[in-house]
Amino acid sequence: MTTAAATFEIQMTPAETELDGVGRFDLSKQWQGDLSGNSSGIMLSAGDPQAGAAGYVAIEVFVGVLNGREGSFALQQFGTMLGGQQGITYEVLPGSGTGALVGLTGTVRLTVDDTHHVELDYDLPAT
Repeated sequence: MTTAAATFEIQMTPAETELDGVGRFDLSKQWQGDLSGNSSGIMLSAGDPQAGAAGYVAIEVFVGVLNGREGSFALQQFGTMLGGQQGITYEVLPGSGTGALVGLTGTVRLTVDDTHHVELDYDLPAT
């Protein structure tokens, strides 16, 4: 298992949804660090975040370089909020790697202060 550290800046844009009570956002990120590149994706959310009870799912595709290896892969997020407590599952989607990132698997730890900090624990077959 290898760990990559990075930060990203995110831009979220509200978008149309066909589902009552569900918000949709298009997202784009610029990554710096051991993960260097861009990603774009879609997030769906529901609930009442102002009351501390909500959830979201998101899928994004990263295109760039991971510790010197170029390619792309998809990330999936599943987040919940209840009673002010937040939980998140954030992982590489198996089978989504391309280029030098074919076979990538891993999980992401995310912390947010003024910046979004990521630690990706991953396995990648040798080239």
